[in-house]
Amino acid sequence: MLVDSHCHLDDSRFDADRDAVIERALAAGVARMVAIGTGEGPPDLEAGIRLAERHECIYATVGVHPHDAAKATPETFARLRDLAQHPKVIAIGETGLDYHYDFSPPQTQKTVFLEQMRIAAETGKPVVIHTRQAWQATLEALRENWRGSGILHCFSGGPAEAEQALALGFYLSFGGIVTFPKAADVQEAARIAPSDRILMETDAPYLAPVPRRGKRNEPAFIVETARKLAGLRGVSYEEIAATTTANFERLFFPPPRRA
Repeated sequence: MLVDSHCHLDDSRFDADRDAVIERALAAGVARMVAIGTGEGPPDLEAGIRLAERHECIYATVGVHPHDAAKATPETFARLRDLAQHPKVIAIGETGLDYHYDFSPPQTQKTVFLEQMRIAAETGKPVVIHTRQAWQATLEALRENWRGSGILHCFSGGPAEAEQALALGFYLSFGGIVTFPKAADVQEAARIAPSDRILMETDAPYLAPVPRRGKRNEPAFIVETARKLAGLRGVSYEEIAATTTANFERLFFPPPRRA
């Protein structure tokens, strides 16, 4: 069994065949998919929830992507708190910092990032973190403001960034980038990360893995990432599938504590 811990199935590129994409994922062994609920940004915060309500195999997040931070209002945050209570919402995000583009000013991104961390803490949800060309700023914000669990989604750093994220208690989620020939730093991080702290994702429709690079990505393609990750770590495909699925279950569906 495989889990795609991060995909954007609400994307318009799936409008023509979304149900078929989900069926192909199930046929490939992808038993669970997490639909990231940032969508096109506020005021619509329910992109992931709409899919999760229609499909038993799909869970959702709610959040404001750093690109959309400038769209957020006090009403946005109030709505996020409400939606976090939905039975199929398992995390807040993706949130974080992205300094590659200037869709939202850096200070606005940070303000919205911090507010979503507060909401996650209040509601007891993990956070799903996006960072691009903002590693140290992201890690500093987490170090100073976050005490819970979470995921560094589509991990694109090297061993140094992995070490810092792991020290903060985060899981590292590896996607198609780990299959790219020139992604040596990411591959080394994937090789050395503790087995109980790794996850897999597609980030579909983005970042399709080799040998499908350049095509629209979809959850079924996670099998290529699993093969690469297994090879890097010197384990079988079956073991990497079992390990990453167990990690997902432990993070999002921990057994209830005894009284």
